[in-house]
Amino acid sequence: MIAFVSGPVAALAPDAAVVEVGGLGIAVQCAPNTLATLRVGTPARIATSLVVREDSLTLYGFADDDERQTFELLQTASGVGPRLAQAMLAVHSPDTLRRAVATADEKTLVAVPGIGKKGAQKLLLELKDRLGAPRGTAPVAAAAVSGWRDQLHAALIGLGYAGREADEAVAAVTPQAEAADGTPQVGPLLKAALQTLNRTR
Repeated sequence: MIAFVSGPVAALAPDAAVVEVGGLGIAVQCAPNTLATLRVGTPARIATSLVVREDSLTLYGFADDDERQTFELLQTASGVGPRLAQAMLAVHSPDTLRRAVATADEKTLVAVPGIGKKGAQKLLLELKDRLGAPRGTAPVAAAAVSGWRDQLHAALIGLGYAGREADEAVAAVTPQAEAADGTPQVGPLLKAALQTLNRTR
């Protein structure tokens, strides 16, 4: 198993990063919130999980070991593949997911694209004894509300956009962020910002 990759970031895309390791460019599939922490040319350490399929080897990357472990645990539930597990971590932190499962919070899981009400109920049952108890406290809302703009702006700059373009994209998604129920999530906001810049795939 490849537990992590470490080296300078050679390139960034909306859904992946390329890290130079020993003269090789290793492509790592990452959620927007992980990509937001990376900068081209800057050294990075990305926790990884290798998913092996008959026709592919895909390396998924995460901000830390907790995210990677949660990613792997989520896939022990039936119907949860690597893409859905990564989508869950793009929308919620590991502790938010642990808290949702521990409190049978169906609404939190339904907020993830691709998970409906019945799917959420099934996941709550299957993951109940797998994710473990929440480890920390809920983030301070005020800090999170003020922080999403900086994270989103930095992610867009890291993807190669000019400061003015990043400013305009952040302004464009601000109504969506302010309308969010709870803490604004950088992942979905980055996707929306990319749509305003005509850079979606």
